[in-house]
Amino acid sequence: MKTRPDGGVAVDHQAPDFPSEPTPRSTFTKEYWAATRERRLLVQYSAETERFQFFPQPISQGGARRDLQWREVEPVGELFAYTVTHLAQGAFRGSVPYVVATVTLDVGVRMISNLVDCPAERIVIGMRVRGTWLPLSDGTHLLQFRPDETVAEVAS
Repeated sequence: MKTRPDGGVAVDHQAPDFPSEPTPRSTFTKEYWAATRERRLLVQYSAETERFQFFPQPISQGGARRDLQWREVEPVGELFAYTVTHLAQGAFRGSVPYVVATVTLDVGVRMISNLVDCPAERIVIGMRVRGTWLPLSDGTHLLQFRPDETVAEVAS
């Protein structure tokens, strides 16, 4: 861990050593997790509201219907918010510091994930990010994000 000139801690790790054990999952997230085995991102779509929704739920967020569709989307978007985690509980205790990020996908939903491969001094709200997949012990993958090097950086 490096100390910044302002006394803060610089996060310059390439990829934290996150736990590889999956978390408990509900039955209505089964399709989501199955798709991660192939590194595909599925997001629920409500024909009733004509909107995507995330996190997976048994009913539409804007209505009361259960006829949600799973649609594959690109895991690309922009950084909405972030925090650097320095204290962690349980399995994440050995992974600090790491960046917890809220990403707004291009389809309009927000996801909470991790931002990896990005030093703290390069993190900018609004920066473009792209998904990357961390393998888990059961063959599924955890979606994380890294800076999207295929686009220009956000102007300061």
